[in-house]
Amino acid sequence: MARTRSELPSDHAARMKRATTSLDGLSVGDAFGEKFAIDPDLARSRILVRAVPRPTWDTTDDTELGFAIVQVLDRYGRIDPSALADAFADRYQADPARGYDKTVHATLRAISEGMPWHAAPRELEGGMGSMSNGAAARVGPIGAYFADDLEAVVREARASAQITHAHPEGQAGAIAVAVAAAAAWRMRKAPSRAALFDTVSSHVPDGETARAIAEAAKLPPNASIDFAARKLGNGSRKLAADTVPFALFCAARHLDDYAEALWSTVSALGDRATNCAIVGSIVASGAPPIPSPWLLSREPLGDRVPDSYHMTLATGRSTPPTND
Repeated sequence: MARTRSELPSDHAARMKRATTSLDGLSVGDAFGEKFAIDPDLARSRILVRAVPRPTWDTTDDTELGFAIVQVLDRYGRIDPSALADAFADRYQADPARGYDKTVHATLRAISEGMPWHAAPRELEGGMGSMSNGAAARVGPIGAYFADDLEAVVREARASAQITHAHPEGQAGAIAVAVAAAAAWRMRKAPSRAALFDTVSSHVPDGETARAIAEAAKLPPNASIDFAARKLGNGSRKLAADTVPFALFCAARHLDDYAEALWSTVSALGDRATNCAIVGSIVASGAPPIPSPWLLSREPLGDRVPDSYHMTLATGRSTPPTND
């Protein structure tokens, strides 16, 4: 059962403002990266001269499922897995051609057809669950919403991931990104690469993803993007361990510059939309604004944002609900 407005956290409006700002960062990054999902040589030539893509920038499944997360947060003030599974399935049914990978496509179709959400991901992955980067790509708004409570960030990020990612590595990727988004907000007045990595490393569960994040933290801050991608991966394998460490490396060294963070991220190619969605959701949670022309280039969000919020596309800021 959804909470009434009086049962939501007293600072729910402020939390939702943070969550929708992260969603803006996620969706613009997702759409920006997707515009470079073209022939690698052509993509490199356009990135080299910083050729901002012409509008409209269409979003992918990462944004669709990010919408669902924000809607559930707005209604419940937490992640209710059953409600989120239904919201995921609704978003999927409304537009299944948004780029869902094979596993998520099968999982959300099964949930839509009545399979219990807690059974779908394990049954469709031979009992193991997905290790992919999808849960990490959509989770930034959770970190922003719960930014003042890192234990809650971990708990709620895991709850959001388990609907499609039963494997611990898929969940670890989501936890790492959510914690990074929370850390970006917490250090918004004094961004710190080292502090971001320390915060993430102290909360992400042990495993391959955590080990790769530790390697990312050791890389010189001025290491080239190509060098970092060779060491960490660039999402080409579509795995959390192949994506999240590199995305954290890019976000951590551009916490004060949203546009530069995305240009650096996309220059490594790989899983361009997912990488940029992750980085965008983290960096936007801190201090830097998203360039207004980029927000206007992203496809309109329309009625897909929570009912109690109005997204102002020209500024990327959300108008909090009244206290009716």
